[in-house]
Amino acid sequence: MTPTAPSWNDFLAQTIADFGCTTGTLHRLDPADKHLKLVAHQGIPEALMPIIQSIPVGKGIAGTAAERREPVEMCNLQTDTSGVAKPGAKQTQVQGTLAVPVLDGQRLCGTLGIGKLTPYDFTAEEKEKLLETASGIASRLLPG
Repeated sequence: MTPTAPSWNDFLAQTIADFGCTTGTLHRLDPADKHLKLVAHQGIPEALMPIIQSIPVGKGIAGTAAERREPVEMCNLQTDTSGVAKPGAKQTQVQGTLAVPVLDGQRLCGTLGIGKLTPYDFTAEEKEKLLETASGIASRLLPG
């Protein structure tokens, strides 16, 4: 699948389905302010939309995945005490969650996140598959 700008929601829906998840987000890095800007979402409560529109790199699950340039996973977001997830994230009702950086080589382009409504530990293979899915769209996510 080769998404173009109008089909980011379709791409995200397919990715969520491929992993048996119910929620997801796709963010694009804005180099001007180093924030992740929401491109597509599914299953996110309306109350969280203002919060997830623009996420600073290093903040929350997506921002931490971007900063570390590696997957960030939580088996159960509802009971997590690591401090990575922001308090409002629990409103999603998501438990098992995984966010990965969207990388074009070493260039950070954004983040891709998925979630399940049950506690879940993503396998190494699933993390690798999501990273591959993310890298496959990297060059199209960022302009130039």
